[in-house]
Amino acid sequence: MTTSDLPVGFPDVETLTRMANAALQEFENGFGGHAPAQAPNSIPGVSAGFPAGPSGFAGNPVPPDPRPHAQYGGPTGSHPAAPLPSGPAPQGVIPKVASPESLGLPGDETLRLLLGGTSAPGAQIPSEVHGTSESPFYFLNTPTGSAGPDVFKTADRPSVPGSIAAPFDVNAVRGDFPILNQSVNGKPLIWLDNAATTQKPRQVIERLKEFYERENSNVHRAAHELAARSTDAYEAAREKVRRFLNARSTNEIVWVRGATEAINLVAQSWGRANVKSGDEIIVSNLEHHANIVPWQFLAQEKGATIKVIPVNDAGELLLEEFGKLLGPKTKLVAVTQVSNALGTVNPVQQIAAMAHAAGAKILVDGAQSVSHMPVDVQSIGADWFVFSGHKVFGPTGIGVLYGREELLNDTPPWQGGGNMIQDVTFEKTLFHKAPGRFEAGTGNIADAVGLGAAIDYVTRLGMPNIAFWEHQLLHYGTHLLKDIPGLRLVGTAAEKAGVLSFVLEGFKTEEVGALLNKEGIAVRSGHHCAQPILRRLGLEATVRPSLALYNTCSDLDALASALHRLVSSRGPRNVTVSNWPL
Repeated sequence: MTTSDLPVGFPDVETLTRMANAALQEFENGFGGHAPAQAPNSIPGVSAGFPAGPSGFAGNPVPPDPRPHAQYGGPTGSHPAAPLPSGPAPQGVIPKVASPESLGLPGDETLRLLLGGTSAPGAQIPSEVHGTSESPFYFLNTPTGSAGPDVFKTADRPSVPGSIAAPFDVNAVRGDFPILNQSVNGKPLIWLDNAATTQKPRQVIERLKEFYERENSNVHRAAHELAARSTDAYEAAREKVRRFLNARSTNEIVWVRGATEAINLVAQSWGRANVKSGDEIIVSNLEHHANIVPWQFLAQEKGATIKVIPVNDAGELLLEEFGKLLGPKTKLVAVTQVSNALGTVNPVQQIAAMAHAAGAKILVDGAQSVSHMPVDVQSIGADWFVFSGHKVFGPTGIGVLYGREELLNDTPPWQGGGNMIQDVTFEKTLFHKAPGRFEAGTGNIADAVGLGAAIDYVTRLGMPNIAFWEHQLLHYGTHLLKDIPGLRLVGTAAEKAGVLSFVLEGFKTEEVGALLNKEGIAVRSGHHCAQPILRRLGLEATVRPSLALYNTCSDLDALASALHRLVSSRGPRNVTVSNWPL
């Protein structure tokens, strides 16, 4: 473009360049030093209400018209911005001077909102917004004490015209994940299998490398430098988890291999010591097998009974029925915070209060919640809370059992060996208090450190910001998928997180998964280790796209486009992977 290409009244190219650079510099300041490399990812068709950047949003922005033409960025290419007007101004019309908005840049008012409303790193979310029932988003009712930018206090902020942008630079975030920078079957990889496992940012990968290059040693009980470094890193990661969950003490954070091992630990230690014949254990119809089978083992061993909280056809728990199940024989309630198969977000705080009123303990499976929303175990009222590191951008083979300290100390150890003992003779053994009493043998030191790095990563972005962005993606994807002929969305709860399960008429789920793989799109097809809930809904399997912080509208556009082609190809010929139209 040259100056002669611009309409009358526009500044020259050099002036425009200076304006753009100045605006981008302001953007960089407002984004904590990370200026967007491209135009912000945004949800098209969503009206005002969110100042682009981490300063805040207002209202309940559900996309009324989720069309792909306004989407920028993403791995499948970008949609071009509208061209600048050219040619002379019409007769009788006063030529307009160029504004930043006309160039797709933030104007003065927008910049004032961005710069004036941005909180300092690590600022606390105002406690007055937590626990209210007025919020239109389930993730606004987050517990007091969660760290992150002030993204909720927006009543006094005017709306900003235009599309809603992500509260962080999604393109920069995607650049942190090396695995996303590859092609599968000649197409850019689109990772929509996040409920199975999340990808790892470079910061986690490099932290593991640093540990093995500089710090590798067994922890505790050594006088040399590397043992001190390793122990410091290991226990620092424990403290990061404590803050992440808002636990009272690091003594409440036990390292395990993952959520499954954590549940088994509770069942085989506390359960064996406390559950008796005739007692009742309540689980929900939404549970992953990992929160069913260990309790079945325990019930069979002890002569206890398992009862099940039913769900409605949308996949929501029927709390009135849950109340009827509770009674003097109820010893334990074990529920998921977010369903891995449907994405339903359960009201675990209310469930915990009901369980405690009946004299029961509660275990919350947080494997599917920790990467999507802020978690506060004290606010929930959980006796135990479990999650796996690989579901929150950390390494595999590491997970966490949170337990109330007094409860853990009253629970016998599950496994015996080194590290968990105070003193051993051939006559008796004295055990450490929690968490050491449950950490027999050499722990997964490096991956605990890696999990700490993953928590650092999501904390810097802000869990409320992540929740907001994924919530918008969920709405956008729902609008796209519901219009595909023959597609049935499975799990339509009012409060959901991160999952878009579906079945497609005339196609097996594994066929859909294989055909999407030809497009470079990774989804999960099957029963998702949650057969009871699928069978409750009359199914044996679903296709399950699932979201994470690095996904974009372009990812969902590509998914919907591939499914439309699949549906349109249905006809006289049999569609197979080999003849799928690329």
